[in-house]
Amino acid sequence: MLKSSLFAATALPLALFATPARAQGAPPKPDQTDQQVVDETSQDIVGVFSLPLESRKDIVISSTGVAELSDRVGQAVTVIDRDTIERRQTVALSDLLATTAGVTVTRNGGPGGFTAVRIRGAEGEQTLTLIDGVRVNDPSSPGGGFDFANLLAGSIDRVEVLRGPNSVPWGSQAIGGVVDVITTKPRYGLQARGNIEYGSFDSVTANAGVSGRSGIFSGALDAGYLRTDGISAAANGTERDGYRQYGATGRIGVDLSDDVGIDVRAYYADSRVENDGFPAPAYVLADTPEYSTAKEFYGYAGLHAKAFGGAVSNRLGFAIADIDRDNFASPVTRAKTSLARGRTERFEYQGDWQVADPLRLVLGAEHERTRFRAQSFGAFGSNDAHASWTTSVYGEAIVTPLDRLTLTGGVRYDDNRDFGGHTTFGANAAYNFGGTTLRASYAEGFKAPTLYQRFAAFYGVPTLKPESAQSYDLGISQTFLGERLRAEVTWFHRDTINQIDFDPATFTYANIARTRAEGAEVELEIKPVDGLTVSGNLSYIDATNRAPGALFGRSLLRRPKLASNISVDYRLPVGLSLGATVSLVGDSIDVDDFGNRVPLDGYAVAGVRAEMPIGKRFAVYGRVDNLFDAKYQTVRGYGTPGRAAYGGVRLRFE
Repeated sequence: MLKSSLFAATALPLALFATPARAQGAPPKPDQTDQQVVDETSQDIVGVFSLPLESRKDIVISSTGVAELSDRVGQAVTVIDRDTIERRQTVALSDLLATTAGVTVTRNGGPGGFTAVRIRGAEGEQTLTLIDGVRVNDPSSPGGGFDFANLLAGSIDRVEVLRGPNSVPWGSQAIGGVVDVITTKPRYGLQARGNIEYGSFDSVTANAGVSGRSGIFSGALDAGYLRTDGISAAANGTERDGYRQYGATGRIGVDLSDDVGIDVRAYYADSRVENDGFPAPAYVLADTPEYSTAKEFYGYAGLHAKAFGGAVSNRLGFAIADIDRDNFASPVTRAKTSLARGRTERFEYQGDWQVADPLRLVLGAEHERTRFRAQSFGAFGSNDAHASWTTSVYGEAIVTPLDRLTLTGGVRYDDNRDFGGHTTFGANAAYNFGGTTLRASYAEGFKAPTLYQRFAAFYGVPTLKPESAQSYDLGISQTFLGERLRAEVTWFHRDTINQIDFDPATFTYANIARTRAEGAEVELEIKPVDGLTVSGNLSYIDATNRAPGALFGRSLLRRPKLASNISVDYRLPVGLSLGATVSLVGDSIDVDDFGNRVPLDGYAVAGVRAEMPIGKRFAVYGRVDNLFDAKYQTVRGYGTPGRAAYGGVRLRFE
């Protein structure tokens, strides 16, 4: 058992070598202006005007919905770039997110098992997830969250993790934070990349992609495949539960003129995972032949145009998220036990106006329609179908009264068909001097009950109230020794009102009067010599129930208070890269099959990796996950993979 006291004593020294993963902007091409480079980095959200761009500065989108230099953003954002994804040999994005400051990841079993990403102690369903600008949270799932189990990293170029509520630009569901995923971005010329690997559990992973830009056209196409025998989802099971996915992402851009362009983006994934269930007569988690399938499609089509000599940028778009899930009793009978259908359609407009050098205004309007259908079969079958809509307007002002000071404030109004109007505010500030950046933010979040929580047969409660949150954070970041050492510390506090949870006593959903999460995040990066990077983070998150009653002050489920991650990467002069990551996660609380609170022991997991280039275009790589074969659980009763080894080949043409 890894007790919290021992964990803290071990993690604190390790935290002296911690960091956020940072994406670096590419140096401008000779024929590119600073403005063009910012636009290319900004997820096709145009409208960044007259921003001074230094080639090593990060660009952040998730804070305001438009591209901003990271040192002008007052909120805590971690950026993960493609180099980090490849260096860590990431297959499932959630495995990389689990090593990010302030983030906790739980998974029901092996690959393909339901995976929740919690930010700063919030529920997984309170994490807003975007893929290429499309909100992908599933309206047919119980909490309306996004299942990260099926989000693989093969086509991903960049990820932003915004820690804390941010409903002004993004609307509902952004109570815990935002995970903004951006797939392959076309660059000038033609590029191609691919990899294939094989390893433990008879696992095969393959990805290939091509992208480029020429004249008025740009495009990218990526395809991927994964198959594994997996592990038993039930920790006490012996039958392996396999997983399979194939999918593709693509985008096309056409510049109709210097000021007008069209963007089309799409993402598709077809997944199948074998599950374990709760068979009679014991009704506890055990081996069963059940399996489920999921087909996900996310798409966007939009028009962007600049006006008034480039001072105003407009974007008009339509986004769709369509998710079909089916559950089956057995691959032999193929008898369907239940299904879920979720669909979201969103019309959106955004205007970005550089009024003057110190003042920038961002205005937006959105109309979103959601619907779901859930059907179960058998003696107690049901068939539910419901729909709703929300119309929203928002505005943000980004003010730079001094060269080193940036102030951002915004307000949003949501008109929900069932809950009426709701106003949300947010403000943040960033002040830079020397190598120091001071940050402060206040943010609000709002989330209406899902259609499933209100209307699902047997479980739904139509009288549920919307969730809302208020959050504060303060942070400081500092660079030393010519940027060889970077340090960042953030304190945060969030109160959530009417948080929705499943009540095991009544088997229905209910509002908890209040929850609270507060804590601190420490991130450091050190580069003592060329080629060597030591990085990591330490998070303390105290998430508790604040509702009067027997559970007042008790920890919320599956939220370890302490977590620390450390990574070491070294590139030798001959090109060989060596790396290792160690994650330490403290004790937490879960519930058993009868709703009783039970402890989950903390754990330590280590992995090592290596990669060797062969010429300029090829490389061979390999890794060992869970090097010491640790036995642990992130969800009570569900297994986790033991020691596993993988090897592969990577190629790149540019």
